[in-house]
Amino acid sequence: MANELLDDLKWRGLLYQQTDEEGLGKLLNDEKISLYCGVDPTADSMHIGHIVPLLTLRRFQQYGHQPILLVGGATGMIGDPSGRNEERQLQTTEQIDKNVEAIKVQMQQIFDFNTENGAKMVNNRDWIGEMSVIEFLRDYGKLISINYMLAKDSVASRLEGGISFTEFSYTLIQAIDFNHLYNHFQCRVQIGGSDQWGNITSGLEMIRKTHEEETKAFGITIPLVTKADGTKFGKTAGGAVWLDAKKTSPYEFYQFWINTADADVIKYLKIFTFLGREEIEELAVSVETEAHLRKAQKALAEEMTKLIHGEAALEDAQRITKALFSGDLKALSANEMKAAFKDVPSVEMAKEPKTIVDLIVEAGISSSKRQAREDVTNGAISVNGEKVTELDYVVDEKDRLEDAFAIVRRGKKKYHMVQFQ
Repeated sequence: MANELLDDLKWRGLLYQQTDEEGLGKLLNDEKISLYCGVDPTADSMHIGHIVPLLTLRRFQQYGHQPILLVGGATGMIGDPSGRNEERQLQTTEQIDKNVEAIKVQMQQIFDFNTENGAKMVNNRDWIGEMSVIEFLRDYGKLISINYMLAKDSVASRLEGGISFTEFSYTLIQAIDFNHLYNHFQCRVQIGGSDQWGNITSGLEMIRKTHEEETKAFGITIPLVTKADGTKFGKTAGGAVWLDAKKTSPYEFYQFWINTADADVIKYLKIFTFLGREEIEELAVSVETEAHLRKAQKALAEEMTKLIHGEAALEDAQRITKALFSGDLKALSANEMKAAFKDVPSVEMAKEPKTIVDLIVEAGISSSKRQAREDVTNGAISVNGEKVTELDYVVDEKDRLEDAFAIVRRGKKKYHMVQFQ
């Protein structure tokens, strides 16, 4: 079973570095283990860049191992220097607590907590927060040398520009986490992104120095996810793709995945979904032979939206997508329209009634009154999905959704949001 799991992780491209591949394979063959991944609550939501190590942890759960999910109420107050060239802005305790609770809810969407090997959730402030400075320096500071810490990439890369003692100490505090989980939860493995290698190996060093018996602890890192064109994964024109539906709506989330390039989609199906090898290989053939059907992209968008937002949200996202494709906006609620057209060109106008010709000229939808009249009489203009062909049609309160906005379409694809003040 262990070889089957590790082989699957390799096939999916999820193994970047391992501290002891042979030893980990033997351990997984011999017993079911606990293993962990940590997330610092630096925001009140995770984004899709956070979830690759977490989804990898869930794959271990599917093979009978127990995930431990560490939300860093303590480390989040300090700031991980990994992958950064400047100090983090410190957050208040109240904000960190709020972020912790929000991330816990998102973890519950990804993991199963109710099985025999159900996930456990822990907060490192429960043990770090009780520690005095003297305890920290005597019990742990003596274990890791300055030379060892300076050799870590996360520290070495910051030396020229400067790094505070606060962030310098981060790797030591994360090492305490691994040691604590090893002692109290029999946790044998830490999983993290490729930028976490230094922090993970610091934990293994601390475990080795605090135990007389031979320790059986291991580290795994996941490669950085990139696009085929070399650009950064997980960003859109609007910024990060968040798991919180208020920050990134399920429709936007669905659209992010369905717009994946052919060159990336099979890679992402392997990394992000729990579809089996046979199904993914069939989809790979589809990309090669019938790319226009976008079966792989649809499968990716469906699996990810269902995982993060649930079946009902997936159905809503698909319904909005279908309505936009067909131009049948009447099938959408005001909230769905707002979500669907969040990023289209927008203009603010007063609430006074206007003829359709005046409105589309003032909104910049048609370039002149002559062009506007042609657009209307040719049937090229619709308001909230209803075609307008009368030049004297008046846009007033009946056309204002929630008394606040209207969606105007010119031609087949050019949508505009008119916001009424």
